[in-house]
Amino acid sequence: MTKAAFSQSKIAIVGAGLMGRMLAVALAKRGAQVDIFDQTGPEAKQAAARIAAAMLAPLAESAITEDAVVQMGIYSLPRWKTLISELHSPVFFQQDGTLIVWHRQDGNEAERFTAHLHKNSLRNPRLANAQALDHEALQNIEPQVAERFNQGLYLPQEGQLDNRQLLDALVVELNMLSVNCHWHTAVNPESLRDLGVYNQVIDCRGLGAQTDWNESSKTLRGVRGEVIRLYAPEVKLRRPTRLIHPRYPIYIAPKQNDIYVVGATEIESDDMSEMSVRSAMELLSAVYTVHSGFAEARILEMATQCRPTLQDNLPAINIQKDKGKSDLIMINGLYRHGFMIAPAILDCTLELIRLGESKTALDLGLSITTEKSPLGVTACV
Repeated sequence: MTKAAFSQSKIAIVGAGLMGRMLAVALAKRGAQVDIFDQTGPEAKQAAARIAAAMLAPLAESAITEDAVVQMGIYSLPRWKTLISELHSPVFFQQDGTLIVWHRQDGNEAERFTAHLHKNSLRNPRLANAQALDHEALQNIEPQVAERFNQGLYLPQEGQLDNRQLLDALVVELNMLSVNCHWHTAVNPESLRDLGVYNQVIDCRGLGAQTDWNESSKTLRGVRGEVIRLYAPEVKLRRPTRLIHPRYPIYIAPKQNDIYVVGATEIESDDMSEMSVRSAMELLSAVYTVHSGFAEARILEMATQCRPTLQDNLPAINIQKDKGKSDLIMINGLYRHGFMIAPAILDCTLELIRLGESKTALDLGLSITTEKSPLGVTACV
């Protein structure tokens, strides 16, 4: 996309989480004048993106999500390499695959999981096949895990990044690109549309946009996620590791400087209160069964957050067109896959702004609806 295509555009973005920051940087690089508004500060303390492991694992996630999300994840992996390489601040990025392990008593659960991945790989040739590991192969890939497990699965090509480094690096880019950052400023996108000074207003508020989405054809809810950050210098895991368990499956994502992000699957609740004793005990007990070195780890943080989730658990873009107002582009529903699919959502949005449509969205199966007052829905992709 050329810089000239955006040079006459003035765009407002409401919500400076992951998508808001990525869009602001991309649009400013292409010559647009960008204003970004957020009710908190640049630290993104209330953003769902701050409480995440930022794993980029389309094959692993294919066991529990739809094909469209998997396609977006496959598309996004190489895009992450490019996007991170263009940043002025370093961001940890790794693409050494995902390791799946299980205890002997959970062998039946592992068989079902393996069969599901194999079926998905056959259906989607862009997904690399999961590789079965015996004890010797496990010893070569992740020697410390082989002390407690005799077999596993290796999912090549998958990756991860450091979510907090990325959020900070994007703020550096915003400042370098002279984006007008209105921190600690809560605004309603509709009030910005009424000003008539913006070509587009983009709503990236996540759960902050719940009322607006619930008034449209799709309802938005919060799904609770819980994460523990550990400092564990005795543990030297090389890549994200997932433990199959029928009641509390977990993931362990190793970051730089002996930091590990440990989390579990989602909880159908919009409760943002502190982590329960039960959750903490289950997470910590499970992680100890993966590596005994976690017994001496230091707990840096126990955090919870709710991920914005639409009724079908799929991301969507809704465009509102009203005479005499700026176009409103509403982006939401990234659910637990925000980092895995964000570059795909970014590229589709840029195409929409430039061309009025997105072939990439069609190819990936991203839902885009356009509503034009007073005629209702006029287009659906």
